[in-house]
Amino acid sequence: MPTRRDRANAIRALAMDAVQRAASGHPGAPMGMADMAEVLWRDHLRHDPSDPGWFDRDRFVLSNGHASMLLYALLHLTGYDLSLEDLKQFRQLHSRTPGHPEYGDTPGVETTTGPLGQGIANAVGMALAEKILAARFNRPGFEIVNHRTWVFCGDGCLMEGISHEAASLAGTQRLGKLICLYDDNRISIDGDVGGWFSDDTAARFEAYGWQVVRHVDGHDPESIGAAISTALSDPQRPSLIMCRTVIGFGSPNKAGTAEVHGAPLGETEIAAARAQLGWPWPPFEVPESIRAEWDARRQGAQRHAEWKDRLAAYSAAHPELAEEFERCCVRRDLPTGLDAALREFARASQAAGTKIATRQASKKVLDLLGAQMPELLGGSADLSGSNGTLFKGARILGGECVDAQYLHWGVREFAMTAACNGIALHGGLVPYGGTFLTFLDYGRNAVRLAALMGVRNILVYTHDSMALGEDGPTHQPMEQLATLRMTPGLETWRPCDEVETAFAWHAAVHRAEAPTALILSRQGLPCPARTPEQVEAIARGGYVLRDGGDAPACVLVATGSEVALAEEAAEALAVQGTAVRVVSVPCLERFLAQPADYIAMVLPDTVPRLVIEAAHPAPWWRLAGGRGDVLGIDRFGMSAPGETVMAAFGFDVATVTARVQRLIAA
Repeated sequence: MPTRRDRANAIRALAMDAVQRAASGHPGAPMGMADMAEVLWRDHLRHDPSDPGWFDRDRFVLSNGHASMLLYALLHLTGYDLSLEDLKQFRQLHSRTPGHPEYGDTPGVETTTGPLGQGIANAVGMALAEKILAARFNRPGFEIVNHRTWVFCGDGCLMEGISHEAASLAGTQRLGKLICLYDDNRISIDGDVGGWFSDDTAARFEAYGWQVVRHVDGHDPESIGAAISTALSDPQRPSLIMCRTVIGFGSPNKAGTAEVHGAPLGETEIAAARAQLGWPWPPFEVPESIRAEWDARRQGAQRHAEWKDRLAAYSAAHPELAEEFERCCVRRDLPTGLDAALREFARASQAAGTKIATRQASKKVLDLLGAQMPELLGGSADLSGSNGTLFKGARILGGECVDAQYLHWGVREFAMTAACNGIALHGGLVPYGGTFLTFLDYGRNAVRLAALMGVRNILVYTHDSMALGEDGPTHQPMEQLATLRMTPGLETWRPCDEVETAFAWHAAVHRAEAPTALILSRQGLPCPARTPEQVEAIARGGYVLRDGGDAPACVLVATGSEVALAEEAAEALAVQGTAVRVVSVPCLERFLAQPADYIAMVLPDTVPRLVIEAAHPAPWWRLAGGRGDVLGIDRFGMSAPGETVMAAFGFDVATVTARVQRLIAA
């Protein structure tokens, strides 16, 4: 009869073998955490390997994603569609076992991890989603949303600043179904962490409002099991279980050292480790008796079937709620009539022609979305009023209100963005979060992971340019728009008025497998005249706003607040006898994805182009071409009234018309 240590040693052996075969990877953490994983995955984790997407499964997040072979071994052994051959292809091109866990590549991987600390924040988002949806859908006798979020993390995760942001919020929101097992091995790449990480971690988390289970022997299954039972006994507080472990456990010459952290052990040391662990089998071989002990398919299928029975009874007792649950959480369809409502809003906005800041226009769209889209979950990093993110009638998370539509993230841009990734990954809710565009940099890596994973995280950024004025260069974004537009898979919308703002939100909520950034102005922007056909063309990301006749001398391309400047310059040039075309490009990525003949119709190859945007010019040379020019900014701003700053950088009619005349002359 295999023992717990035998089962844990199967993980250790597979981790050693896969890293050695790849000649690359991190064997130490999987070897150190194997006993923790054995207790959690065999005794507590609710999952169905035959259906990794079962909605009410527990979520498991490996925040220290360099330990990926731990997770791959667990998925393989418990019965997921991950073969022994897949393990042998660890870190190879197009394999299902990449160097760090990648969402979408491997069945059972809940989120992409590797950038340390973000897995913790993702898990906070998952636990938030579970808490809100449980309050929304559960009824007495029918708990159809009732699962936990489990996290493994290491010293590096807890050193990263995002762990502080996320843990603080989790304690405040009393996320009792979030349980984190800390692999406290005291080793990182540079060696013993005592010289640079001397925090009293337990006291820190207790101060956040967590339950902390101290002094757990991470290699003693009874100690680990008792700690998990203690964590489960407190439904009000998230829990941190402090598991003291030895990195590379079982390696006689390298255990407990940085040498086992990020490099293969070598054939000689692996042989010695096999002897010390009492594991006589050759590489990648796990005896059937141990495999049978690990196989979770039967138990998982039974738990899943029991949940389906509960859901069927729930549907009979609460048919309307059940249909809404199926729509939001299972099918993930948008509400019927939402498209029509947004299009009607855009048509009415065009007819009204109101001058308005696009952050305020966004607020009006959100008022509509919030009333029609119950799954919408918004928030802001302490800038709700400035960002316009709090929609009318939204229920705010906190106190007695759990079935919420909005939460205050506090000044936590990184945690907000990463937790929204977790909310999106969890399913059932559509998250958005707001801050100033210049503070994108605080959460930049989480934006990158949203795009890498392909999740619907809607990023609301206001105060979009130096036109915000007196706050000066610390608050005036310059390079941020270029950074967003260079991010693969991300669409960035910078609307010029309320009508384009409605289309931007329409695009964002429909991009179910990709993130969207909305870039919104502080200052009021006029609504340009448009035909119904021009209104519909906004959805293509770029369109002709002012034709300029059969043979325009130049095309002015602009976004956001600079569209109004382009129109003013076109009027001035017309007075001078020069006809120009004005093209609005609220979303460069979507415009460039249009058919070539449409792009050529909007931007004739034979006509020079001047692109105008109060930001770094780098992304726009793709449109400007060899005969064109870009009026942008490649330095930081200045503190002065917005119009003064804009004029100082040449964003005025006189400068635009002069640049156009030079282009035409050339």
